[in-house]
Amino acid sequence: MKGIILAGGSGTRLYPITRAVNKQLLPIYNKPMIYYPLSVLMLSGIREVLIISNRQTLPLLRNLFGDGSQLGIEISYAEQAHPNGLPEAFLLCPEYIQNQNVCLILGDNIIFGTGLSLRLQKLVREHTGATIFAYPVRNPEKYGVVELDVNNTVLSIEEKPDNPKTNYAIPGLYFFDKDVVRYAQELLPSARGELEITDLIKRYWRENKLHVEILNRGHAWLDMGSHETLLQASMFVEAIENRQGMMIGCLEEIAYRMHYIDLGRLEMLGKTINNDYGKYILDLVKEFTEK
Repeated sequence: MKGIILAGGSGTRLYPITRAVNKQLLPIYNKPMIYYPLSVLMLSGIREVLIISNRQTLPLLRNLFGDGSQLGIEISYAEQAHPNGLPEAFLLCPEYIQNQNVCLILGDNIIFGTGLSLRLQKLVREHTGATIFAYPVRNPEKYGVVELDVNNTVLSIEEKPDNPKTNYAIPGLYFFDKDVVRYAQELLPSARGELEITDLIKRYWRENKLHVEILNRGHAWLDMGSHETLLQASMFVEAIENRQGMMIGCLEEIAYRMHYIDLGRLEMLGKTINNDYGKYILDLVKEFTEK
């Protein structure tokens, strides 16, 4: 399976802090925002990743990640001139997908929780059709919403409904099979003038190829589209890391634990960062060496 991070958009809801910098490069506590969705893909076992962003941001992302080889993965880049809806990601890069399954994650999402990595790895190995997630929220009208029956069968899917039928929002993490490019090509713009991800999901639903995974207690999903949620995400990461002493979204640690790099490479990466982040990596090296 290949991965795509959609990291474009103008970030107007976060003005003025996004007037000069892409939202996905803003700090969430001690890391750029885009570290967190990339960590989810890496923890899923996905090692080929395409980052889609605008022309101004792509050089900055290349400077941040390069080709990904230092993390034992392969990162490529594609330009999105104008944000025309999430399914456009599949129209920009059909040659990248090349009839393979693909995971799309939004660049402003944090998904974290017990057993999540193993759950996602199983999805990657066994995936068919389309898989979305359902997460209970207090304000579902701000999101795509999925309605389920007692057997978790999908009853309806709506995009930002005025009167939600359920409190299950659809987080920005989607798994699709190779048909996603063809289905995306057949979509028509909504009244908003954009291609809607809910329309793409509904196509799989109508063909009985949609699966839903529920994220409940023990999992956290945070999207960072407002000043409030930006702050809340930083506070969440800070609280977890300082309480447990373990980092969320440390790409170097994940690369080692997933066997993408060896201990020598991990140590080298730690020595290039002269702060607590680098010290954390070097402490891991010492811990792993003593085992």
